[in-house]
Amino acid sequence: MKHTTKVLLFAFLPTLMPTLALAEIKTETVEYQHGDTTLKGQLVYDGSIAGKRPGVIVAHEWWGLNDYAKRRAEMLAELGYVAFAVDMYGDGKVTSHAPDAKGWMQQIASNVDDWQARAMAGLEVLKDSERVDADKLAAVGYCFGGATVMQMAYAGADLDGVVSFHGSLPPAPEGADIKAKVLAAHGYQDGFVPPEKVDAFVKSLAEAGADWQLVVYSGARHAFTNPDAGDYGMDMLQYNAEADKRSWALMQDFLTEVFAD
Repeated sequence: MKHTTKVLLFAFLPTLMPTLALAEIKTETVEYQHGDTTLKGQLVYDGSIAGKRPGVIVAHEWWGLNDYAKRRAEMLAELGYVAFAVDMYGDGKVTSHAPDAKGWMQQIASNVDDWQARAMAGLEVLKDSERVDADKLAAVGYCFGGATVMQMAYAGADLDGVVSFHGSLPPAPEGADIKAKVLAAHGYQDGFVPPEKVDAFVKSLAEAGADWQLVVYSGARHAFTNPDAGDYGMDMLQYNAEADKRSWALMQDFLTEVFAD
């Protein structure tokens, strides 16, 4: 186990007298395999909650399983879910150097079957957790991770829903059997994903008969949910606080909906 943090949550009685509920957000490093590659993911949950609860995959940006992706997993745990931040590169490696990140991403994305299988390996870890209700599963991803969760949906993963935040929006292949409901949060000024690619994405989902939503945020560039986006020295990456707040709230409503079905 890596660490334990304590988050104080306040609830109010009908008399308006405050009571204190203590949550224990715990993080465990989990090693798992895909072929010959050892992967190191992060399982995050609230230890004060008894019984099984829905599980959510978190798929990282092209930088690797860094602190940003881990923080998103913690935020999901604070909402009461069990989150598993997957490692798509192996050995938990991360970078802040764009050429390295691009190379790692392209290596994974060059073989779609392996890409999907590696993501599915992380899903199996989540499903096997004693804290997870394996009938209530979802996946959220950021940038490269957004494309990753879409690939999970295209592979027919038994997921209730997938959420892509500023993902590359790969189109669904012909004949895809998409079981998961889809929510895609996209920045209108995303220089990496031109309008024609967005159009191809939604057209393919419609042709596949998927249940999908695409929400576009004005003024938002690529990586709009990441407060550190501007630190990478790339003009097309920029944090947008409003789009971040709105898309996170939308995701919460979406997860509530898909887990209620």
